[in-house]
Amino acid sequence: MHRGVLTNILLIILAISLLLDWYVFSGLRTLTTGWRSRLAGRLIPWGFLVFSLGLTITFLFGLRSFRTAVGMRPFHEWVLSLFLALLITKLFFSIVLFLGDAGRLIAGLVNAVNKHHTGPAIPSRRRFISEIATLVAAVPFTAFLYGMLKGKYDYKLHKTTLTFDDLPPAFDGFTITQISDIHSGSFDNAAGVQRGIDLAKAQNSDLFVFTGDLVNNVAWEIEPWLQRFSELKAPYGQFSILGNHDYGDYIEWASREEKARNLQQLKAHHQTLGYRLLLDEHVNIEKDGQQISLIGVQNWGRGFIQLGDLEKALEGVDPTAFKICLSHDPTHWEEKIRHHPANIHLTLAGHTHGAQFGVESDKWRWSPVQYRYLDWAGLANENGRYLYVNRGFGFLAFSGRLGIWPEVTVITLKRS
Repeated sequence: MHRGVLTNILLIILAISLLLDWYVFSGLRTLTTGWRSRLAGRLIPWGFLVFSLGLTITFLFGLRSFRTAVGMRPFHEWVLSLFLALLITKLFFSIVLFLGDAGRLIAGLVNAVNKHHTGPAIPSRRRFISEIATLVAAVPFTAFLYGMLKGKYDYKLHKTTLTFDDLPPAFDGFTITQISDIHSGSFDNAAGVQRGIDLAKAQNSDLFVFTGDLVNNVAWEIEPWLQRFSELKAPYGQFSILGNHDYGDYIEWASREEKARNLQQLKAHHQTLGYRLLLDEHVNIEKDGQQISLIGVQNWGRGFIQLGDLEKALEGVDPTAFKICLSHDPTHWEEKIRHHPANIHLTLAGHTHGAQFGVESDKWRWSPVQYRYLDWAGLANENGRYLYVNRGFGFLAFSGRLGIWPEVTVITLKRS
């Protein structure tokens, strides 16, 4: 998106936020009018206003660092998340307050045409409307706080069994653990991260795969976590690919050489982790004299960096082989893989995070990311070619998860 467009969107959001500040302030003054403690009656509305304006200013100053050589750090993500949480909270408060004020305006119009009316033209705002607004606004605020304090480390295990006619018999019951989008630069709780690692380890799968975005921007972000993620081992190996954030495209670099060195360091970190990084190439996984082909491509995404070369990765692959592809962005499957002449049985992706916000149930699910991605979480199938989109292990920008929880995936392959 063009920087000028982003600036205009930001200015609109800030203008809305400031208008909401004034409106909520007026509602809180109504709420506290007549309180026995005049001090409390003054502190609550003014305290809200000072906090909200202070958070907005901090957010604005933090924006300047997003594209520096450091990029967005956990502090910036917390400020952004609090700003977002408060913005939504103010919106809910204002909607209720507006409904009450609209009722007052209608009553005022009725009074204006009533010749016998002797009171104020527009009734004064009633305190109970502000009380209702406060109760309603407390719901999203509490939910966002939960997502920021606990939800982002509330790892969920998703198990899927897929059946294929041409799966080699030796791989009947073969299990794969997948994690994606670690985004190590955002972590702020070592114990929380370890819970997710322990959950993945406990699956004791035959194969472990990681489908991209090890860092937010720079290679050193994973360094404090190398020992922990290197605990993820599997009998048939650990394999990984790069995601769009791994190339360092979203921050400023002193030179092209510095950016290239960062990418080389990141690749070395994959080796330190014990992950075989697949760069437009394939490996054959052998079991009891039979094989499946594991294909790994660099990032290819609609609207993102498109380095992945599927044709190169398929060179030398037996056309009749059972094929699993690791590709970070699910749009690669949508636009290239599902219609490819080579029958790629299963593609494992990530990237979307499920927007880290939404609703999922057995019968219905929704996330704002669905307006950008056709397949944004879980399993998709077209003519027996499967895509599984992992919801992500970590988080980015919004320092939380609400409704779309971090995921560890286990896929079991079965022969029909």
